[in-house]
Amino acid sequence: MKTLYFKKENGEIKEEEQLFKQLKQSFLSLKNGDYEIVHKLFKKNRSNDQNALMWLWFTCLEDETGQDKQDIHDYYCKLFLRREVVINNKREVVVSGTKNLKTDVMANFLTKVQADAASEFGCQLPTREDLHFEEFRRQYERFNSHNDGR
Repeated sequence: MKTLYFKKENGEIKEEEQLFKQLKQSFLSLKNGDYEIVHKLFKKNRSNDQNALMWLWFTCLEDETGQDKQDIHDYYCKLFLRREVVINNKREVVVSGTKNLKTDVMANFLTKVQADAASEFGCQLPTREDLHFEEFRRQYERFNSHNDGR
């Protein structure tokens, strides 16, 4: 199975000629048979910036609450990334981590963490767009040795 990636912006396919060349080469390399073409919206994995922001926030919450930032990570995963599954006719709770989240799901997770930290801990967690973000980043980044891709 071959996967081809392309981008469509403002109603136009980017690098259309190159995409059609790849598509033609792919078709020519196929053995005789019946095939189907499936297209789906490609969603990227969480970004390094999202991960770094999350750990910066958890470092702040560690400082504010005295709780270990890994415990804070696990707490929020359990709070916002849990789901129920049925295995062998038994309901089980499964908790996902953040490592394999797509960018849109990670953004939603971060929004929920930000809101919860404000209401539950009284901590205002800024985003990169906020006026005082650089000051916040400098304050907590030196303590943030946990940016290991989890």
